[in-house]
Amino acid sequence: MTDTSLEELHAVVHGHVQGVGFRFWTERQAAQLGLVGWVANRSNGTVEILAQGTHEQVVELLRKLKSPMTPGAVEFLDREIRTPTQRYHSFDISY
Repeated sequence: MTDTSLEELHAVVHGHVQGVGFRFWTERQAAQLGLVGWVANRSNGTVEILAQGTHEQVVELLRKLKSPMTPGAVEFLDREIRTPTQRYHSFDISY
């Protein structure tokens, strides 16, 4: 059974986002917002994020990802907010 108040942000961040502390920054932002999920580098140079929380929490993370305060240089985001099919209990950096 899933919690209908829970939403999930799935995002792929394009740009200069590897080797600049982007995953660690994302983990800190997620922790401050109380989100669970993960962030990982992808082999094509992008960073993938899956974050679960309330609508307000995931929208705030999305806002932060689009801000000029991110490390590196975000060119664009592929993103979707959806209903989770699996539940996470912490926010982790995947290696």
